[in-house]
Amino acid sequence: MQKLSPVRLLLILGVGVLFLLLLLLALLLSDALLNFYVNLQEAPGWLVGVLLGGLGLLSLLLGWLMMRLLRPKPKPVVEAEKPAPVVTREQVEERLESAREAELDTHEAEAELEALQERREAGEVHVALFGEISSGKSSLIKALLPEARVEVAVTGGTTQALQEYTWTSPAGDRLVLTDMPGLDEVGKQKDGWVRDEALRTHLVIYVCDGDLTRSQAEELEQLLGLRKPLILALNKSDRYRTDELQLLKERLRQQVERLGEAEVVAISAGGRRSVVRVLPDGSEEQVIRELPPQVDELTLAIQRRLDGDPATLEQLRDSAVFVLVSRRLDEALARHRQVQADKLVSAYAKKALVGAVAAMTPGTDILIQGYLAHKMVVSLSQLYEVPVRKVDVELLLELVQKYVKGHSTLVLAIAGNALKAFPGVGTLTGGVLHAIAYGNLFDALGRGVATSLASRGELHPLQVADQFKESLGEDLKASSRHYAKMALEELRHAARSD
Repeated sequence: MQKLSPVRLLLILGVGVLFLLLLLLALLLSDALLNFYVNLQEAPGWLVGVLLGGLGLLSLLLGWLMMRLLRPKPKPVVEAEKPAPVVTREQVEERLESAREAELDTHEAEAELEALQERREAGEVHVALFGEISSGKSSLIKALLPEARVEVAVTGGTTQALQEYTWTSPAGDRLVLTDMPGLDEVGKQKDGWVRDEALRTHLVIYVCDGDLTRSQAEELEQLLGLRKPLILALNKSDRYRTDELQLLKERLRQQVERLGEAEVVAISAGGRRSVVRVLPDGSEEQVIRELPPQVDELTLAIQRRLDGDPATLEQLRDSAVFVLVSRRLDEALARHRQVQADKLVSAYAKKALVGAVAAMTPGTDILIQGYLAHKMVVSLSQLYEVPVRKVDVELLLELVQKYVKGHSTLVLAIAGNALKAFPGVGTLTGGVLHAIAYGNLFDALGRGVATSLASRGELHPLQVADQFKESLGEDLKASSRHYAKMALEELRHAARSD
């Protein structure tokens, strides 16, 4: 007989003990139920009703709790991103009036509104062909307008300027098709005004030739965020089998749904393809075959957009242009503030320099502890309409002070070298050297503060301190000559006054 292992013996013993415990529990429950039944038979009717009612309510409560515990938790509702705020004509006109009162350059903003009015009076529907370089926009124009003279080349970047073509849809609607340079060309010099032109149109046809890249998805998100009516045209669809094309279109639809609302169509702008032909004698030759364009799906999608709600199409175009006008006003305000900030920083740098020349001896560090540095930061914040806290200003000046203490010798040395550029002056020391240094330091600090306020919309002490270091390191030699000349002129003026 085979001997049992200790593990199996323990397992059999455990099962036996568990069986005995279950049997004991069953006997106890049976005895309790039997006693309860006997007592219930002898109890008055009203008590039996109360007990049964209580057991029923307890059963219902237990069932409700079990349902709550076992029911799967609902997924949290994620609020959809709100579309970009709609800019109205009234808002644009109000901003224009305020900009004129502030003496801003409103020429570009007014030009946008004038161009919009001209297009509205012409009564034409403008459609922009948008997309990255070499996606086939010019070939698509040629497919829609075979008689048009469009330059098409294998190398990318053929279209170098906006080109407009008049096209009559199958239903007789007159449209202006705008062929634009491809995005992401070398240097990206044209990307800005290409995007602007897309905003000026009623409808955008975004041309791609495969899955969306990250940059394409970002462009689509910007356009759809402005509620710009858009059709995503998958070009070169003849390269795919039917099942492959359906899968690709479905992937594009899923990508578009995450960004906004757009219709996805498959097209082929045609062109030429090199194929191998087998001759009767078995030899092969390479020939160029013309591929007929397949753009019916796109023309039907365009017509659906035109027939759906022309008034809404016009309103959405106007709204996008108003956004563009607001952007022009923002740019004008930024330029105005930059000019005013430069003047303000130069004025405070000159005040610091004049104060140092008048003192002629190094005294309390006016950059860190003086009144001028604090007031310059506050004045810049008022210019950019950004409230600043006193604690942030103090932290900024403390960070700058630590850097200046470690580089004061270098700053003064470069200031002294700057004086050598002026014949007959030599190497002046004392207050003049400090005056040149203060001019440099105020200039670097002021430009750092202005950059932070303009880019972040707040005073960020760490960023300003880093910008201060970079500016001081890059422009110290050049700006020292400027402030040396200013210091010497101040000295001559003081001497003439005496």
